[in-house]
Amino acid sequence: MDTADQLVSAGTFHVLKLPLGFIRVLEWLFAIFAFATCGGYSGQLRVSVDCMEKARSNLSIGIDFAYPFRLHQVSFEAPACEGIRNERVFLIGDFSSSAEFFVTIAVFAFLYSLTATIVYIFFQNKYRENNRGPLIDFIVTVVFSFMWLVSSSAWAKALSDVKTATDPDEVQLLISACKVHSNKCGSVHGPHWSGLNTSVLFGFLNFVLWAGNIWFVFKETGWHKGASRLADGASEKQAGTFNQQQTYNQGSFDQSGSYNTQGNYDQASEYSQVGGPTSYSNQM
Repeated sequence: MDTADQLVSAGTFHVLKLPLGFIRVLEWLFAIFAFATCGGYSGQLRVSVDCMEKARSNLSIGIDFAYPFRLHQVSFEAPACEGIRNERVFLIGDFSSSAEFFVTIAVFAFLYSLTATIVYIFFQNKYRENNRGPLIDFIVTVVFSFMWLVSSSAWAKALSDVKTATDPDEVQLLISACKVHSNKCGSVHGPHWSGLNTSVLFGFLNFVLWAGNIWFVFKETGWHKGASRLADGASEKQAGTFNQQQTYNQGSFDQSGSYNTQGNYDQASEYSQVGGPTSYSNQM
């Protein structure tokens, strides 16, 4: 307990109120939702085969499939409607690469977000030391933003293909008995897709979060701080130049005003000296 209390007292939890820490917590939560809704999925569809000879019919054939969606390994028994034998039918498609890629990115994003949050809280000084921590954080954030976009797009396309491959109407076409017009095939119910649709939504939300966090992580790097110092130096230099120009203009104005006043005074004195004798001569 003493160790835990020391860690809590040493932590700087106010960073969670800042955009950098708050978005990291959201990334952590959204990553959990992303890989949980995709990796934990299992679905079922049911079709019916009504043979011309009713005794051989099967009106509820259950077909189960789950993550990672290697549908070509999923099989079920369907009546052949000829004799008493059944045929084994396999679904079509292997979408494991896109699904596993999506889940892998989500798991690694979850681990990194958790680690980064712990570093922000308990190791803030070491994080900012030598600018190495913010630079690594910035590069990893950019990489994860790109990977979230790629994996979410790939998984969205794969999910569309999974829906097509597990459509009961498409599955009926794989059954030999359904190709005979005297037999009747139908769908009992299809899979529920709300969980997988949610996983795609969380994938793109994770991309938005990681892409938006790039700016806040960049502000912690020396690149941004160096650019800010250069901008501040340029502003101060420009302000100093403006002040010098203003002082020079004020000095020029003072000199011009003094010169004009002296000139007017000299002209008035000259006028008085010339006008004086003229007036006197006229009086004479």
